Amino acid sequence: MVPVLLPLSLSHLGLWASGLILVLGFLKLLSLLLRRQKLARAMDSFPGPPTHWLFGHALEIQQTGSLDKVVSWAHQFPYAHPLWYGQFLGFLNIYEPDYAKAVYSRGDPKAPDVYDFLLQWIGKGLLVLHGPKWFQHRKLLTPGFHYDVLKPYVAVFANSAHTMLDKWEEMAREDKSFDIFCDVGHMALDTLMKCTFGKADTGLRHRDSSYYEAVSELTLLTQQRIDSFQYHNDFIYWLTPHGRRFLRACQVAHDHTDQVIRERKAALQDEKEQEKIRTRRHLDILDILLGARDEDGIKLSDAELRAEVDTFMFEGHDTTTSGISWFLYCMALYPEHQQRCREEVREVLGDRDSFQWDDLGKMTYLTMCIKESFRLYPPVPQVFRQLSKPVSFVDGRSLPAGSLVSLHIYALHRNSAVWPDPEVFDPLRFSSENVARHHPFAFIPFSAGPRNCIGQQFAMNEMKVVTALCLLRFEFALDPLRLPIPLPQLVLRSRNGIHLHLKPLGPGSGKQLC
Repeated sequence: MVPVLLPLSLSHLGLWASGLILVLGFLKLLSLLLRRQKLARAMDSFPGPPTHWLFGHALEIQQTGSLDKVVSWAHQFPYAHPLWYGQFLGFLNIYEPDYAKAVYSRGDPKAPDVYDFLLQWIGKGLLVLHGPKWFQHRKLLTPGFHYDVLKPYVAVFANSAHTMLDKWEEMAREDKSFDIFCDVGHMALDTLMKCTFGKADTGLRHRDSSYYEAVSELTLLTQQRIDSFQYHNDFIYWLTPHGRRFLRACQVAHDHTDQVIRERKAALQDEKEQEKIRTRRHLDILDILLGARDEDGIKLSDAELRAEVDTFMFEGHDTTTSGISWFLYCMALYPEHQQRCREEVREVLGDRDSFQWDDLGKMTYLTMCIKESFRLYPPVPQVFRQLSKPVSFVDGRSLPAGSLVSLHIYALHRNSAVWPDPEVFDPLRFSSENVARHHPFAFIPFSAGPRNCIGQQFAMNEMKVVTALCLLRFEFALDPLRLPIPLPQLVLRSRNGIHLHLKPLGPGSGKQLC
């Protein structure tokens, strides 16, 4: 006899579904409340600004501008204070060298509550990996930043810079200020395309421009997500228009990276192309990644390869764009330092018409000015960690394992207890005699400790070459009606662009340098 199965009515199914949703929602809320209680208890001994009952500090930050607000809080609360994005995501926000040393001299992992927002975009590359896997990838990538690899890039930096400067030559004839940030971004991307993929384009193709636009969109959307607690939940975020825009931009970035990797792998199968690669003036990052092997001879997988390429492209071009743009703003703001840098570059170059590797170490005043611009306008204004073990601070307070820490580099670099007259542009802070007096964690534009930026020497070299060429070709001046407003979007940008007046310095001022 076959049993008769009585079908449930739609109303019963609806009740079951509603009940299940309520139970899951209750469990999720309970989990969030318990987590908030744990984070809040960990920060009990750290006083801080009052929080909104729903938004935490996020609403006040959005309304008043996060950078100035955090600097004002740093004056009010020495060492550190709690920082809440909504009611369920809380960090201890630190901006004091000894506090920074206590956390960032260790190898604690990046805070997943922030950096997991990047996973859909850059995958599990060096930025977000931790533990043995991070150590393995760091070891595999380190040869790509040896000075023997970096030396030939000087000519690459100059070549990309000249493409930008030639465009500026035309724009300067209109005798109007213009926003330099976007052009610097395209120049930095062009440089990375050559250094990462061996591209030899003199300008960016449409595909590469689409990639740049996608990366700009992704950085903006990621910062918006960090600041908007209602977007912290993946399920909710992917249903929103912002989430869908993020996924579309990810697809553009991934398609670009996948295509250039496929092209290189195909080229490696061709003997003629192999010979071209062997006889090139320099290896590129992709050459090194494709040839990287661990102790057991195992190569990076395709997923790992794309993750490291996307990570390097993200970290390498947006941060450099920010650094160069804010440096040129500082030069326009302080013309006496601009002229001194220009004279030094001319003296170092002498009668030669191209930069050499050894020239970079001789431009000492330019380097000091770059570092001072990094102090005032750090390309990455804030980084985050999750403690893998407890930490004790110099004043006796402590945090347990699992706590979230935000190192606010922007506030640290403007901390008046660390830097006398912190708002004054003074390159001599970084003279050899003064540097010896600095706390080793007082100036950390490339983060610090074992997880510091692997590409910092690459970035500094590019900064020196590009800015030196800029100063040889143009005199930079402010547009007093369009002063920039610093805005954190993973990197430090300007809410209204960086508009400068450019005055060409005429033939013989650097146009023929390559």
